[in-house]
Amino acid sequence: MYDRILVPTDGSATAEAAMAHALDLAERYGADVHVVHVIDSWAYDTSIESAVAPLRKDGEEYVERLLEAAAGSDVPVTTAVEVGRPARHVLEYADAHDVDLVVMGTRGRGGLPRRLLGSVTDYVVTHADVPVHVVPAADRDE
Repeated sequence: MYDRILVPTDGSATAEAAMAHALDLAERYGADVHVVHVIDSWAYDTSIESAVAPLRKDGEEYVERLLEAAAGSDVPVTTAVEVGRPARHVLEYADAHDVDLVVMGTRGRGGLPRRLLGSVTDYVVTHADVPVHVVPAADRDE
């Protein structure tokens, strides 16, 4: 059913929860997992490499945390840290890598109220050509 699963990460606990779900699905279906962090080209001046370097380092740390979560499984994991508009770039990445499923959290570092999906997740759910599995915020206290 699924061959390639994409997990976008922003370094949040919700992204880590999404990774756990993605790994479970990948083990069930024999799928590969792709983890991508997108440096927001609208929020930061990405034309200057010295400005991007610390953001890239943070992104690599986020991706590495999710890679460590997969260490105990036999699931192949591909990682990437890229620059772009996160919501659109997630969809572009999914298309370019023939992703069958996107697994992501309801909200991350955007600081949006819990009742909202989050702007990136909302955009991906609304515009994706593949199924999107949305994992609730890990810190919900309902």
